[in-house]
Amino acid sequence: MARVYLDTSFVSACVTDREDVPSAYRRQVSQEWWETQRPSHQVFVSVEVLNELSHPGFPRASAGLSLIADVPLLAVDDEVEGLAHLLVREKVMPAPPVGDAVHVAVSTIHGIAYLLTWNVRHLANPNKLEHLRRICTRVGVMPPQILTPDSLWEQE
Repeated sequence: MARVYLDTSFVSACVTDREDVPSAYRRQVSQEWWETQRPSHQVFVSVEVLNELSHPGFPRASAGLSLIADVPLLAVDDEVEGLAHLLVREKVMPAPPVGDAVHVAVSTIHGIAYLLTWNVRHLANPNKLEHLRRICTRVGVMPPQILTPDSLWEQE
């Protein structure tokens, strides 16, 4: 079973009540992935996901937290924080070293195969992935593959 980290955008997409076409598409794909693909993978989140979902004003936070209540948490330790700071310093991720930088760092340090996200600006962005690989290789770690949920689908 492949190890998959779910970032906040995935959880948010699963529970959104927005009806615009892009949001409805992301909701449908995410819910279908959750139902059909999750059993074939080991899924994880981190305290960073919980923190983002718990932020005041986050839409449908309680539904998101409920969805992932039984998903194992990966630790955000000094090594993760150090890599997050490096990713920001090397301009792979936007400042400050929270959010996106922590999602990538926790996935990398914990040996996750795939980071699942709808964030195509800062995470699932092909223009950033080579830069990410170079920085991680330089410090002796391998980043996960960063994909949108519609790209990580195992056929039955």
